Amino acid sequence: MERIEHTTVSTNGINMHVASIGSGPVILFLHGFPDLCHHRVVDVCMIRPDRVKALVNMSVEFHPRNPSVKTVDAFKALFGEDYYICRFQEPGDIEEDFALVDMKKLVNGFFTSHNTRPPCIPKSVFKYLPDPPALPAWFTEQDVCFYADKFSQKGFTGGLNYYRAMNLSWELTAPWDGLQIKVPVKYITGDLDPTYHIPGTKEYIHDGGLKKHVPFLQEVVVMEGVGHFLQQEKPKEITDHIYGFFKKF
Repeated sequence: MERIEHTTVSTNGINMHVASIGSGPVILFLHGFPDLCHHRVVDVCMIRPDRVKALVNMSVEFHPRNPSVKTVDAFKALFGEDYYICRFQEPGDIEEDFALVDMKKLVNGFFTSHNTRPPCIPKSVFKYLPDPPALPAWFTEQDVCFYADKFSQKGFTGGLNYYRAMNLSWELTAPWDGLQIKVPVKYITGDLDPTYHIPGTKEYIHDGGLKKHVPFLQEVVVMEGVGHFLQQEKPKEITDHIYGFFKKF
């Protein structure tokens, strides 16, 4: 079996870690925070459809840019100051709260929660964080130790900076305001994913809103009993969905 090659690419002022394997047409697996490439964006499809053949969009569905309201401001208006994206804005603030918790306990809570309420983080909530339940079969003690070790070494700032740049990203993407995603798309989410339970989201996905902005949307899959980290909980099923979709092209 081929070995995964790890390289660091310096681009746009950052050092990006890239894990690659195989040859032929490139399939990009882009993960979010706090995930890592240990288990392995929509914008590139919208801005450069000439370079992208198809997209499998998981969990966070595409929404067009709101030209009048910045991203963080919109979340603050909808969910309040304690919403996780809002709490992530001030450098050092949420890191201070994270430091109150054992790293393994924090990692367990990140990945295994099936709470469908909006993820809000009141100040110092981690002082009273209950012990998490027993680990599910899909997230082992080895996984917990791997993530805990990586975040203990590197901290959370790299991932948090994505959220801290959301309003800046909103400003920089103004030239593409109103563009649709015009490549074939498959959307997958879990019925226990909190993003699926944001008010109005189900209607947007199933009643034509998503299709309006993603005209080549070919399939919507809602996986039963699955939360936010679909590729962690159902790796074989997600692999089959991705392979089955991309082999058409």
